[in-house]
Amino acid sequence: MPVPIPEWLTKHGGHLQPAANGHGVMVYFAGEPQYFVLVRPAAGQFGCEVTQTINGKRLESSKTYATEGESIRGGLEDLRNALGW
Repeated sequence: MPVPIPEWLTKHGGHLQPAANGHGVMVYFAGEPQYFVLVRPAAGQFGCEVTQTINGKRLESSKTYATEGESIRGGLEDLRNALGW
């Protein structure tokens, strides 16, 4: 499931790589993996789990989405807000 790279991410030198399980993406900055954005089942829909790779800290969200792609885009938006961008 290809997800377009958000403009805010490219402006900050970041890029995305598909997650190994095929249900999410890795967010890279300066060539290093910084965050996992993973799709999770939630109430018959999809939720998103955003985890910082270096310390396991998670961004909590109770939002649900109709598709996996929407879930990833939502998780990326949560990450953007958490980073203050």
